[in-house]
Amino acid sequence: MMKMGSPNPGGEDHEQQRPCAIIYAMIMIMLATVVMDTSVLVSALIGARGPSREILKRCLRGKYRPLVSNALFFEYEDTCGREQILESCPLTRWEIRDLLDAFYAVCQWAPIHYLWRPNSKDEGDNFLIELALAGNASIIVTNNVRDFRSMELHFSGLRVLTPEQLLRMTVDKVK
Repeated sequence: MMKMGSPNPGGEDHEQQRPCAIIYAMIMIMLATVVMDTSVLVSALIGARGPSREILKRCLRGKYRPLVSNALFFEYEDTCGREQILESCPLTRWEIRDLLDAFYAVCQWAPIHYLWRPNSKDEGDNFLIELALAGNASIIVTNNVRDFRSMELHFSGLRVLTPEQLLRMTVDKVK
């Protein structure tokens, strides 16, 4: 039965609806399709712990669905194969290869058919936005958030977050 003066047809008070909306938002974030910038992948490889490593773990466990395109795949491969990265990483070259293969296995490959040209501060970041749009991602996770703030085009429903921000939005904390 609808209460008189109630703004919603179900008759529930706004305070009663709020916890449900928060829980729904947290579930959607936990199942979010994300684009993981190379800076996050490199941080996950180099750091023994930390938010970037936790993001990678959650992708591997199916808590996030990462998107990848040909361009991002080649950037991952090129960057993770650099000698300075290999020297900084506690994993061997073969362990890195196995980890990347496992990561690619959980990624959704998304072809980019339309170039939006959002004109981000770093021209090299435009393809991340185009990938997010092509694959309906809700989040780009990066360590370089400031490069995305000065885009000429803005897209509602797409958030650019640091690994720390993304983890704070989820139910369980970094372990």
